[in-house]
Amino acid sequence: MNPETEYRDGLDELTQHYRSIIGLLGEDPQREGLLKTPMRVAKAMQVLTRGYQMDAHKVLTDALFREDYSQMVIVKDIDFFSLCEHHMLPFYGKVHVAYIPNGYITGLSKIARVVDIYSHRLQVQERMTLQIKECIQQTLKPLGVMVVVEARHMCMQMRGVEKQNSITTTSDFCGAFNQAKTRQEFMNLIHNNKI
Repeated sequence: MNPETEYRDGLDELTQHYRSIIGLLGEDPQREGLLKTPMRVAKAMQVLTRGYQMDAHKVLTDALFREDYSQMVIVKDIDFFSLCEHHMLPFYGKVHVAYIPNGYITGLSKIARVVDIYSHRLQVQERMTLQIKECIQQTLKPLGVMVVVEARHMCMQMRGVEKQNSITTTSDFCGAFNQAKTRQEFMNLIHNNKI
């Protein structure tokens, strides 16, 4: 699906709902500046939730290669945007992923695609972290996987406690990363900004 030209079923119905929402908020949906807003929002929401239409496991298996490399592979600083399922406000930040191959590797861009798929759904950061880890573990069957997500949540910045500078960090790991030394190596490498 090309998110800029192809949209899913239900676009017109979603548009009608957004037109109603604008009216319920106290605005005139027939006002010139708002006439096309319901369709724009409906299209944007379909783009922001396109992950429901994608199979993250297939993305990894489409670029699976036999390789005897057995040291840590890290893809860090993967930018992401998602929508908090509690308020449907954005949360955004960076994902860092490491895995230790067990006979197979995948294309590096596929790790970033897995992040995109799970982030383009209504989410909570904790579940997204777990889903990324489980997808890589189940599909590649590596010796270990670790995922760290660092994010800012607009639901905390724009409403509620209104804390502008808070960052939420979540992590999940399995296999070789159960060893504190291996986890620490990963953490050292993702916080080292030198290339």
